Amino acid sequence: MSDGASADRGGLRKLYATALELGPLLLFFVANGKWGIFIGTGVFIVATSVALPLYRVLEKRWPVMPLVGGFFVLVFGGLTIWLQDETFIKLKPTIVNCLFGVILGGGLLLFRRPLLKPIFGTAFRLTDEGWYKLTVRWAVFFFVLAAINEVMWRNFPTDTWIASKMFLSFPLTLVFAFFQVPLLKRHWDGDDNPFAGKE
Repeated sequence: MSDGASADRGGLRKLYATALELGPLLLFFVANGKWGIFIGTGVFIVATSVALPLYRVLEKRWPVMPLVGGFFVLVFGGLTIWLQDETFIKLKPTIVNCLFGVILGGGLLLFRRPLLKPIFGTAFRLTDEGWYKLTVRWAVFFFVLAAINEVMWRNFPTDTWIASKMFLSFPLTLVFAFFQVPLLKRHWDGDDNPFAGKE
Protein backbone atom coordinates (compact mmCIF):
# COMPACT_ATOMS: atom_id res chain seq x y z
CA MET A 1 0.00 0.00 0.00
CA SER A 2 1.36 3.44 -0.89
CA ASP A 3 2.14 6.07 1.73
CA GLY A 4 -0.63 8.27 0.30
CA ALA A 5 -3.20 5.51 0.64
CA SER A 6 -2.04 4.79 4.19
CA ALA A 7 -2.31 8.47 5.08
CA ASP A 8 -5.80 8.66 3.56
CA ARG A 9 -6.91 5.64 5.52
CA GLY A 10 -5.39 7.03 8.71
CA GLY A 11 -7.16 10.35 8.16
CA LEU A 12 -10.47 8.58 7.52
CA ARG A 13 -10.00 6.49 10.66
CA LYS A 14 -9.43 9.61 12.75
CA LEU A 15 -12.51 11.23 11.18
CA TYR A 16 -14.94 8.45 11.97
CA ALA A 17 -13.42 7.87 15.41
CA THR A 18 -14.01 11.54 16.22
CA ALA A 19 -17.54 11.34 14.78
CA LEU A 20 -18.37 8.28 16.88
CA GLU A 21 -17.08 10.02 19.99
CA LEU A 22 -18.69 13.39 19.32
CA GLY A 23 -21.93 12.09 17.77
CA PRO A 24 -23.65 10.91 20.97
CA LEU A 25 -22.69 14.15 22.71
CA LEU A 26 -24.10 16.20 19.82
CA LEU A 27 -27.36 14.23 19.90
CA PHE A 28 -27.51 14.74 23.67
CA PHE A 29 -27.10 18.49 23.13
CA VAL A 30 -29.86 18.64 20.48
CA ALA A 31 -32.31 16.37 22.32
CA ASN A 32 -31.89 18.29 25.57
CA GLY A 33 -32.65 21.54 23.74
CA LYS A 34 -35.85 20.09 22.29
CA TRP A 35 -37.18 17.82 25.01
CA GLY A 36 -35.20 18.37 28.19
CA ILE A 37 -32.49 16.61 30.16
CA PHE A 38 -34.24 13.29 30.76
CA ILE A 39 -35.13 12.55 27.13
CA GLY A 40 -31.74 13.94 26.17
CA THR A 41 -30.11 11.46 28.54
CA GLY A 42 -32.11 8.62 26.98
CA VAL A 43 -30.92 9.67 23.53
CA PHE A 44 -27.36 9.85 24.87
CA ILE A 45 -27.60 6.28 26.18
CA VAL A 46 -28.98 4.91 22.90
CA ALA A 47 -26.45 6.81 20.76
CA THR A 48 -23.56 5.62 22.93
CA SER A 49 -24.85 2.03 22.76
CA VAL A 50 -24.79 2.27 18.96
CA ALA A 51 -21.48 4.14 18.60
CA LEU A 52 -19.34 1.72 20.63
CA PRO A 53 -20.21 -1.44 18.63
CA LEU A 54 -19.72 0.55 15.41
CA TYR A 55 -16.25 1.49 16.61
CA ARG A 56 -15.59 -2.19 17.33
CA VAL A 57 -16.67 -3.20 13.83
CA LEU A 58 -14.63 -0.49 12.10
CA GLU A 59 -11.48 -0.73 14.22
CA LYS A 60 -11.60 -4.48 14.99
CA ARG A 61 -11.05 -3.67 18.66
CA TRP A 62 -12.86 -2.13 21.60
CA PRO A 63 -11.71 1.44 22.37
CA VAL A 64 -10.67 1.32 26.02
CA MET A 65 -11.37 4.86 27.17
CA PRO A 66 -14.64 5.39 25.25
CA LEU A 67 -15.74 1.95 26.46
CA VAL A 68 -15.21 2.94 30.10
CA GLY A 69 -16.95 6.26 29.48
CA GLY A 70 -19.81 4.44 27.76
CA PHE A 71 -20.25 2.13 30.75
CA PHE A 72 -20.67 5.15 33.01
CA VAL A 73 -23.09 6.75 30.54
CA LEU A 74 -25.27 3.65 30.81
CA VAL A 75 -25.06 3.49 34.61
CA PHE A 76 -25.37 7.17 35.47
CA GLY A 77 -27.72 7.88 32.58
CA GLY A 78 -29.93 5.02 33.71
CA LEU A 79 -29.97 6.35 37.27
CA THR A 80 -30.81 9.83 35.97
CA ILE A 81 -33.88 8.54 34.13
CA TRP A 82 -34.94 6.03 36.77
CA LEU A 83 -34.72 8.45 39.70
CA GLN A 84 -35.56 11.55 37.64
CA ASP A 85 -32.48 13.24 39.09
CA GLU A 86 -30.15 14.99 36.65
CA THR A 87 -27.34 15.09 39.22
CA PHE A 88 -26.20 11.61 38.19
CA ILE A 89 -25.55 12.42 34.52
CA LYS A 90 -23.85 15.67 35.55
CA LEU A 91 -21.51 13.82 37.89
CA LYS A 92 -20.55 11.26 35.26
CA PRO A 93 -17.80 13.32 33.56
CA THR A 94 -16.25 14.18 36.92
CA ILE A 95 -16.12 10.55 38.01
CA VAL A 96 -14.86 9.23 34.66
CA ASN A 97 -12.12 11.86 34.32
CA CYS A 98 -11.01 11.40 37.93
CA LEU A 99 -10.95 7.63 37.37
CA PHE A 100 -8.70 8.01 34.31
CA GLY A 101 -6.47 10.46 36.20
CA VAL A 102 -6.16 8.13 39.19
CA ILE A 103 -5.46 5.07 37.02
CA LEU A 104 -2.76 6.82 35.00
CA GLY A 105 -1.22 8.55 38.01
CA GLY A 106 -1.45 5.43 40.14
CA GLY A 107 0.25 3.35 37.47
CA LEU A 108 3.21 5.70 37.57
CA LEU A 109 3.38 6.11 41.35
CA LEU A 110 2.69 2.53 42.42
CA PHE A 111 4.02 0.41 39.56
CA ARG A 112 6.31 2.81 37.67
CA ARG A 113 4.36 1.92 34.55
CA PRO A 114 2.98 4.41 32.01
CA LEU A 115 -0.43 2.86 31.43
CA LEU A 116 -1.01 4.89 28.28
CA LYS A 117 1.44 2.56 26.54
CA PRO A 118 -0.81 -0.54 26.48
CA ILE A 119 -3.75 1.66 25.44
CA PHE A 120 -2.09 3.62 22.63
CA GLY A 121 0.93 1.45 21.94
CA THR A 122 -0.46 0.37 18.57
CA ALA A 123 -0.86 4.00 17.48
CA PHE A 124 2.36 5.50 18.86
CA ARG A 125 5.85 4.10 19.26
CA LEU A 126 7.62 6.14 21.93
CA THR A 127 10.64 5.80 24.16
CA ASP A 128 10.06 4.96 27.82
CA GLU A 129 10.72 8.59 28.73
CA GLY A 130 8.17 9.69 26.15
CA TRP A 131 5.46 7.38 27.51
CA TYR A 132 6.19 8.55 31.04
CA LYS A 133 5.90 12.24 30.18
CA LEU A 134 2.80 11.73 28.03
CA THR A 135 1.11 9.75 30.81
CA VAL A 136 1.86 12.44 33.40
CA ARG A 137 0.41 15.13 31.16
CA TRP A 138 -2.79 13.21 30.42
CA ALA A 139 -3.26 12.27 34.07
CA VAL A 140 -3.11 15.94 35.06
CA PHE A 141 -5.35 16.96 32.17
CA PHE A 142 -8.05 14.49 33.19
CA PHE A 143 -8.18 16.12 36.62
CA VAL A 144 -8.46 19.52 34.92
CA LEU A 145 -11.44 18.25 32.91
CA ALA A 146 -13.03 16.94 36.10
CA ALA A 147 -12.58 20.33 37.77
CA ILE A 148 -14.11 22.13 34.78
CA ASN A 149 -17.13 19.83 34.90
CA GLU A 150 -17.60 20.48 38.61
CA VAL A 151 -17.49 24.24 38.10
CA MET A 152 -19.93 24.11 35.18
CA TRP A 153 -22.63 21.87 36.60
CA ARG A 154 -22.59 23.37 40.09
CA ASN A 155 -22.65 27.02 39.01
CA PHE A 156 -24.52 27.18 35.71
CA PRO A 157 -27.88 26.06 34.26
CA THR A 158 -28.21 22.61 32.70
CA ASP A 159 -28.21 23.96 29.13
CA THR A 160 -24.96 25.82 29.79
CA TRP A 161 -23.40 22.72 31.35
CA ILE A 162 -24.29 20.62 28.28
CA ALA A 163 -23.01 23.32 25.94
CA SER A 164 -19.73 23.31 27.86
CA LYS A 165 -19.24 19.66 26.91
CA MET A 166 -19.54 20.55 23.23
CA PHE A 167 -17.85 23.94 23.13
CA LEU A 168 -15.38 23.86 26.02
CA SER A 169 -14.28 20.41 27.18
CA PHE A 170 -14.17 18.70 23.77
CA PRO A 171 -12.31 21.53 21.95
CA LEU A 172 -9.97 21.88 24.93
CA THR A 173 -9.16 18.17 24.65
CA LEU A 174 -8.37 18.53 20.95
CA VAL A 175 -6.13 21.54 21.63
CA PHE A 176 -4.36 19.70 24.45
CA ALA A 177 -3.78 16.67 22.21
CA PHE A 178 -2.40 18.93 19.47
CA PHE A 179 0.11 20.44 21.90
CA GLN A 180 1.49 16.97 22.61
CA VAL A 181 2.85 16.73 19.05
CA PRO A 182 6.27 18.20 19.98
CA LEU A 183 6.61 15.58 22.73
CA LEU A 184 5.64 12.81 20.30
CA LYS A 185 8.17 14.13 17.81
CA ARG A 186 11.02 14.33 20.34
CA HIS A 187 10.43 10.91 21.88
CA TRP A 188 9.42 8.86 18.85
CA ASP A 189 11.22 5.51 18.94
CA GLY A 190 12.49 4.95 15.42
CA ASP A 191 13.44 6.73 12.22
CA ASP A 192 9.94 6.70 10.70
CA ASN A 193 8.72 9.63 12.80
CA PRO A 194 5.28 10.65 11.44
CA PHE A 195 5.35 13.87 13.46
CA ALA A 196 8.56 15.23 11.98
CA GLY A 197 7.99 18.75 10.70
CA LYS A 198 4.57 19.08 12.36
CA GLU A 199 5.47 21.40 15.25
